[in-house]
Amino acid sequence: MMSSQILVSRPYFDTRVAAQNGSQPPVTNPETAVKESVYAGTSAGLATAGYRSAKYTPEEWLANNSALLNRSVADRDHAERICTESKALKAETDAGTLRTQTAGTKHLGNRLQDIHRWRSELEQLIERLVAETDLLTASRRRLEKALDATEIPFAIATDNLTCRERRFGPDLVEDQVEEELLKEVELIRSIQALLKKTLDQTVDQIRLNREMKQTLELDWSDKQHAYSLDDQCGRFNNRSTDTQRHPSSAVLQDQVCDEEVWRRFTRDNLRLAEREEVASQALRRLIERVLQETSEDLRAQCAAVDQAFNQRCMELSQAKTQLELHLAQILEQIGAQERNISYLQQAVYDKEAPLRVAQSRLHYRTFRPNMEQCRDQPQLSLLGEVSELNSTVAALQQQLYEARKSLSDLEESRLSLEKDISCKTNSLLIDREKCMMHRTRYPSVTVLSGY
Repeated sequence: MMSSQILVSRPYFDTRVAAQNGSQPPVTNPETAVKESVYAGTSAGLATAGYRSAKYTPEEWLANNSALLNRSVADRDHAERICTESKALKAETDAGTLRTQTAGTKHLGNRLQDIHRWRSELEQLIERLVAETDLLTASRRRLEKALDATEIPFAIATDNLTCRERRFGPDLVEDQVEEELLKEVELIRSIQALLKKTLDQTVDQIRLNREMKQTLELDWSDKQHAYSLDDQCGRFNNRSTDTQRHPSSAVLQDQVCDEEVWRRFTRDNLRLAEREEVASQALRRLIERVLQETSEDLRAQCAAVDQAFNQRCMELSQAKTQLELHLAQILEQIGAQERNISYLQQAVYDKEAPLRVAQSRLHYRTFRPNMEQCRDQPQLSLLGEVSELNSTVAALQQQLYEARKSLSDLEESRLSLEKDISCKTNSLLIDREKCMMHRTRYPSVTVLSGY
C-alpha cells in the first residue's frame, strides 16, 4: 500500500487527441487511479504492479504520436490560412484605409474651398458694410451740421419779426414781408423736424449696420478658426508626429448641425447684411435729397423774403420821398400863407383910415342945421363909401379867417407829414439797416447742406 502511493503518476492525457480518437480522458487524480484500477497489460502480480502503473501501451503511444502529428499539421494549416487571410486582410485594410484617408483628405479640401468661398464673401460684405457705415456716418455728420445751421436762419427770421414789431403808426402793418417771414419760420421748423427725424433714422441704421457687421465678423471668425483647424487636419498624414488617439472624438454630439443648416446660416447672415446695405444706401440717397431740397427751399424762401424786403424798402423810400416833397410844398405854402395873412392884416389895417374918414364925414354932417340936413349927393356917396368899406373889411376879415384856418390846416398837415416821414424813416431803418443787414449772415446752400 505504501509502495503504490509513492509511484510516479501517469501524465495527463491530451484531450484533443482523445477527442480525435474517441477515447476517454484519464482520471486527473493519480491516487484514485492507483486505488481503483490495475494495469491490465502486465503479467506481473501484485509485487510488480507499482513499477508498471506509469507506462503506456503501444496503442496509446501510437495514438498519442498520431494525435501530435495531426495536431501539428492542423495547427500548421490553420496558421498558414491565418497568415494568408492576414496578408489579404492587411492588403485590403491598407487599401481601404488609404482610400478612406484619401477621401477624407479630399473632403477636407472641398470643405476648405467651401469655407474659403463663404469667408471671402463675408470679408467682401464686411468691407462693404464698413465703407457704407463710414459713408452713412459722414451723412449723419452732414445732417447734424445742417440741423445746427438752421438755427442761424431761425434766429434771423425771429429777430426780423421782433425788430419789425418796433414799427409804429401806419407802418405797423401785416405786409408781404411779414407774411414771408412767417412762412420762413414755419419752413425752418418743418425742416428742423424733418432733419431730426432723418437723423434718428440714420443713427438707427448705423447701429443696425454695426450689429450686422459684428454678426458677420463673428461668423467670419468662426470660419477662420474652422479653416485653420481643417487646414491643419488636411496636413496630417501617417508620418505626422503631432497626432494621437482620441477615441471619444468619433462620437457626434446632439447639437452638431448638418451641412445644409451651416450653409443656410451663412446665407441668412449675408442676406440680412445685404438688406441692411441696401437700406443704408437708400437712406443715404434720401439724406442727400433731403439736404439738397431743404437747403434749396431755405435759400428760395430767403430770396423771397429779401425780395419782399427790397420791395417794401423801395415802397417806403418812394413814400418817404413823396412825403418829403409834399412837406417841402406844405412848408412853402405855409410861408406863403403866413405872408398872405400878413398882407390881409395890412389890408384890413389899411381900411381903418378911409373908414374913419368916411364915418367922421358922416358924423360931422349930422350937425348941419335945419334944412341943410338933406340927403344930398355927398351924403349918399359917403353912405355908399362906408357901406363899401364895411363890406371890404368884412370880406378881408373873412379872408383872413380862411387864411388863418388854412394855415392851421397846413400846420397840421406839416405835423402829419413830418410824423409820417419819421415813421417811414424808422421803418426803413428797421427793414434796411437792421433786418436786411442781419440777413446778410444767412448761411449759404453749402453750409445748409451740411458741408
